[in-house]
Amino acid sequence: MTIKFGLIGGGVMGEALLSRLIARGIYQPSEVIVSEPLPSRLDFLKQQYGVAVTTDNSEVFTQAKEVVFLAVKPQVFSAIAQELADIDIINREQLPLIISILAGVHLSQLEAAFVQLPVIRAMPNTPATVGAGITAICSGAYTNAKHHQIAQQVFSAVGEVVEVSEGLMDAVTGLSGSGPAYVALLVESLADGGVSAGLPRAIANQLALQTVLGTAKLLDETKMHPAELKDRVTSPGGTTIAGIAKLEQAGFRSALIEAVKAATERSQELGK
Repeated sequence: MTIKFGLIGGGVMGEALLSRLIARGIYQPSEVIVSEPLPSRLDFLKQQYGVAVTTDNSEVFTQAKEVVFLAVKPQVFSAIAQELADIDIINREQLPLIISILAGVHLSQLEAAFVQLPVIRAMPNTPATVGAGITAICSGAYTNAKHHQIAQQVFSAVGEVVEVSEGLMDAVTGLSGSGPAYVALLVESLADGGVSAGLPRAIANQLALQTVLGTAKLLDETKMHPAELKDRVTSPGGTTIAGIAKLEQAGFRSALIEAVKAATERSQELGK
């Protein structure tokens, strides 16, 4: 069977994507090739998913007919681009779509490395590893509607997808890219508050986690504005308004806003 999907980098995010693409039948194992420098990792991916494996990135680039997915560390991008630079791919009958999840590597850099190829830059987040992520994508100069459809299908396997201009990718990094850490800190702090109020640690952790999960699900399914839900929970002179007053006093909203802004600014600095 023809190789359609090539994955360069078989790490955590690469495997998360691979596992769901195969589980959902988007690609058959026989249609996938993965390159990875660690032989032990290659053996695992071959045994676990039944895909073709190689240590040669150029083999992925030449064989994959539909997508070449870059899931390596940004620091090795230049080396991989150099490795693939001498391959004559422009004269192929079908040009593969290059999808990159390399943080801080801009479309201009990708298009300079993969001349005249369709390129899509993407920013997934860590919940993608359990199929609950959200990915922002932006498109290069040579992409068309078919390429957008492929990218949507690929990233829908690990969660939701939004399309933004590249100028907003740093803000995406500051919000959804770094956001799981903010939410984890929120869950930890809620549990600590429960322990401080006398709850056993295990019960406090369970209450905190399920409260965040349930609230997110409620907001998602009802499409209710967060402010409306907050008002529904907050009765006059009650417990919730007493807690909210303390959060406002401590600058809770401002702290989160500033965290997103600081992460956005840091992303801009790293991309220069």
